[in-house]
Amino acid sequence: MLFMEFSKSCEKLEGISGRLEMIDLISTVLPNLAPEELPIFVRFVMGRIFPDWSAQKLGIGPNLLNEAIGYVAGIKKEQVIEKINQTGDVGQAVEELLMEKSMTTFFHEELDLVRVYHELVGIAEMEGKKSQREKILAVRRLLGNAHPLEGRYLARIMLEELRIGVGEGSVREAIAKAFSVESTLVEHAMQALNDSGEVARLAKIGPDALIDVHITPFHPVRMMLAQQGAISDMIAEHGQIAAEYKYDGSRFQFHKKGNWARMYSRRLEDVTGALPDVIEQLLGSTDHDVILDGEVIAIKDGKPMPFQSVLRRFRRRHDVAEATVAIELVPNVFDILWLDGETLIDLPLTERRKKLESFVKMFIAPQVVSSDAAVIENVYADAIAAGHEGIMIKVPASPYSPGQRGKNWIKIKPEVDTLDLAVIGAEWGEGKRAHAFGSFLVACQDEGKLIPLSRVATGFSDEQLAEVYGLLKDTVIAKSGKEVTFEPSLVFEVGYAELQASTNYNGGFALRFPRFIRIRDDKDLPDIETLESIRDRYKRQANSAQAYKA
Repeated sequence: MLFMEFSKSCEKLEGISGRLEMIDLISTVLPNLAPEELPIFVRFVMGRIFPDWSAQKLGIGPNLLNEAIGYVAGIKKEQVIEKINQTGDVGQAVEELLMEKSMTTFFHEELDLVRVYHELVGIAEMEGKKSQREKILAVRRLLGNAHPLEGRYLARIMLEELRIGVGEGSVREAIAKAFSVESTLVEHAMQALNDSGEVARLAKIGPDALIDVHITPFHPVRMMLAQQGAISDMIAEHGQIAAEYKYDGSRFQFHKKGNWARMYSRRLEDVTGALPDVIEQLLGSTDHDVILDGEVIAIKDGKPMPFQSVLRRFRRRHDVAEATVAIELVPNVFDILWLDGETLIDLPLTERRKKLESFVKMFIAPQVVSSDAAVIENVYADAIAAGHEGIMIKVPASPYSPGQRGKNWIKIKPEVDTLDLAVIGAEWGEGKRAHAFGSFLVACQDEGKLIPLSRVATGFSDEQLAEVYGLLKDTVIAKSGKEVTFEPSLVFEVGYAELQASTNYNGGFALRFPRFIRIRDDKDLPDIETLESIRDRYKRQANSAQAYKA
């Protein structure tokens, strides 16, 4: 497939608003792709280059890309930024600049999908002192051979933000339709492999190839997520429920095969080097090959320390030995996904728990199963007294659903309701904060698109605003007066008093009294709140209000 054909498909998708039409279009393209093209097309159309389990990153930020665009277009980087500010989109800016350039340039070496992919892999593998210069040269070569329309999507793919609204659900349904396989088979394979491109390749082979999918050690899967709820509702719906402490730490996934072990963060980054003490503890806890799900907490004087203490260790790359003495980390394991070659995610929680207790000797998080609300309330009280965030309620019959935020896991916390949201824009501060961003536009996700939800301006200390400025200043892709737009990369935890119906934002909701709680750099964009879950919260909030009035 030529990259121009891919670009034309993207252009059509970008002009479609209906999800069913998107699925139809993608499903007609997939069967005509060669086996080596199929995984690349599927990842690219979702704005991704590498499998979701891979820690590989392209390493191309807006500044580097702008410099390369300026060279190819024959203008200064500042003029590129000005064009991006005018259009509000780096892809459209590149397309317009390449149109102007093409009037004086008549030679293009034809780009095809596989070649573009291998060029991007080569860029990602560039390391060392000269890597930035090498990356710029490689990006120049790609853009220099790109036609204007190709440039639009090539630039967006480099920033891994395609902006055409193709989400995982649409891709799942398109794969199922293209190859006449059950959608549930595709979904299960996507959960186990954490690579939509590879799933498409297997679906083309046939349903048996999808059925034979298993979790693989050292290919991390996305972690199952929780939503908010109530103890009474869970008991009314399920009878017996399982209660576990909700830890204020960092989620981990531990993979062990033989004497080899790796640990991955919530964002699926390999953090093994930063946590040798935790690795040793878990290696000593089992003689079996396992993939475990859990949470690391920091302990001081027998009490858990705040989340940020743990995060400092997850971030650490140097002086790790000294840090292990300064901060004691303890793992708490609450699930097992794979055991001695057997994938366990389809088993109910009760069976996974039995295997966990049978094959792991230490660091298992306590669990209480009961249908008595008073018993569960006591677990909650004990958790708070011990210094934890609250409790998790889990449905005993539920499977493990990687990456899913459903009603099988809910969280109970005493604090203000919070949401994890992507930072997509900001406004410059005033007075002593004039040299930093003062308020931020945050968004939830809906089928691959980021939907603005609120502006957040309170809850920040001067030090936090300085930290946020440092993280975001190089991701600015557009400016308009005092407002800037970011290439999305950062997640905030935002507290709020109430969800309100609102026409001010496209999603139809706004937050009342939003307040910054903390940076969640243990979370990535796929982990942020969905518009669907916000609708559910709004309904629960309305039901609670009605019950109160009654």
